[in-house]
Amino acid sequence: MQAPVLVLKDSLKRESGSKVQHANIQASKAVADIIRTTLGPRSMLKMLLDAGGGIVVTNDGNAILRELDLAHPAAKSMIELSRTQDEEVGDGTTSVIVLAGEMLHVAEAFIDKSYHPTVICRAYNKALEDAIAVLDKIAMSIDVKDRSTVLGLVKSCIGTKFTGQFGDLIADLAIDATTTVGVDLGQGLREVDIKKYIKVEKVPGGQLEDSKVLKGVMINKDVIAPGKMRRKIVNPRIILLDCPLEYKKGENQTNAELVKEEDWGVLLKMEEEYIESICMQLLKFKPDLVITEKGLSDLACHYLSKAGVSAIRRLRKTDNNRIAKACGAVIVNRPDELQESDVGTGAGLFEVKKIGDEFFAFIVDCKDPKACTVLLRGPSKDLLNEVERNLQDAMCVARNIIKNPKLVPGGGATELTVSATLKQKSSSIEGIEKWPYEAAAVAFEAIPRTLAQNCGVNVIRTMTALQGKHANGENAWMGIDGNTGAITDMKERKIWDAYNVKAQTFKTAIEAACMLLRIDDIVSGIKKKQAPGAGQAPSKPKIEEEGDADNEQILPE
Repeated sequence: MQAPVLVLKDSLKRESGSKVQHANIQASKAVADIIRTTLGPRSMLKMLLDAGGGIVVTNDGNAILRELDLAHPAAKSMIELSRTQDEEVGDGTTSVIVLAGEMLHVAEAFIDKSYHPTVICRAYNKALEDAIAVLDKIAMSIDVKDRSTVLGLVKSCIGTKFTGQFGDLIADLAIDATTTVGVDLGQGLREVDIKKYIKVEKVPGGQLEDSKVLKGVMINKDVIAPGKMRRKIVNPRIILLDCPLEYKKGENQTNAELVKEEDWGVLLKMEEEYIESICMQLLKFKPDLVITEKGLSDLACHYLSKAGVSAIRRLRKTDNNRIAKACGAVIVNRPDELQESDVGTGAGLFEVKKIGDEFFAFIVDCKDPKACTVLLRGPSKDLLNEVERNLQDAMCVARNIIKNPKLVPGGGATELTVSATLKQKSSSIEGIEKWPYEAAAVAFEAIPRTLAQNCGVNVIRTMTALQGKHANGENAWMGIDGNTGAITDMKERKIWDAYNVKAQTFKTAIEAACMLLRIDDIVSGIKKKQAPGAGQAPSKPKIEEEGDADNEQILPE
């Protein structure tokens, strides 16, 4: 009698599992549908209200999903995908969500037919391996030093963004910035650290065309004593410090017992002599500009200005690192350890300028800067924020191409080639895995289909024509021109994607789909909050007795 009970339990468990899988698939499709319309150059924009009450207008997939507050755990993990993609390669944040949503959508039919999720995942992983192999086959190597090719790639990346309408401007800024901070690691490898060494400074006002990449660094500071210190120095000698140029205060309570009145004067004199000695140690190296991350007292300011040295205080650590990289200085922690080699002589000009109603210090015309500032000008803060987001993506694409100089066709051509090749291969796969594998091949068509939808052309007609051209995995460069919706050769139109971005998109989307499919239960560890007053037994009215009167406190505590 025992066996049927076990079977019954098993079937009950499976039912609950498929329910959860359906819920996960629905949640993921909902997230994909939110940003499906933002794929491609003719895409729609989204207006978001952020937590602070401000508005954000953007069509950047990651920026949109970042602002969403969704309750479903599967939806949260989809949002995480877009963030991973943004941190890893900086582009393809919308594609990865659309593709993952489609992979889950085609899996739904197999879940209904009681396929085991592991079988579906096995087929998906096989499809992923074959898709990467197709990418390797159709990828085209380029020369990183050929600026026009790299410019074409970065332009096709930001062609789908809001700033695509400003032509080469943003692409030029991105390429200039990334080539400036690139460091050779040997063996043909280059390291580009965008986060640390490229600062984007947004200053409202002026025109977008006034934006430029500075051959050096710009900081939002003025010299300490504007009247006494020089605001323009050609070929400055720069000393960077990480210590205060003021008298040290006691770390805890310090008592000084003064017996005679003269002792007070001695104490003050000692403080002054200490500051003077520090300043003299600095002035030995004949600097023109002293910059410190900490405070700088009035007395030190007096000694420095008397010697004709300009000084800036309380600078951010990150800005100080950038200045060090730009002018070749070394940040010093103690003035008595200063050496001639620590003085930065790489800068060509130090100048303080007033932009709008704020003062900015420029350390520019550096000989071989390994850090730079991108100065963005524009009519409003909202516009500048969007330009900055697009510039970030463009710089990431430029970085990817410097690291791995391979291109694949854009405009949905890659996905169609992958899809056609996988469909061919599916006929040679034996067993139950054949169908999920074929479904994965069909899912890749979601990207060109969405592109066609967003162009406003006849989707069925366009997709049929494209599938005909890609039928046997040939015409790998035929795709959709996102502006007109016409089927064209991507090589001629210079619509390209970086190999890194495509490979990462495929990997992230398929692996995430597999992960979500294998979830068969969601167990919540959050206790539900009880409504005030609910769940408690109604209290009985209390009758006061004579003894209680003594215990009452008349005065409040």
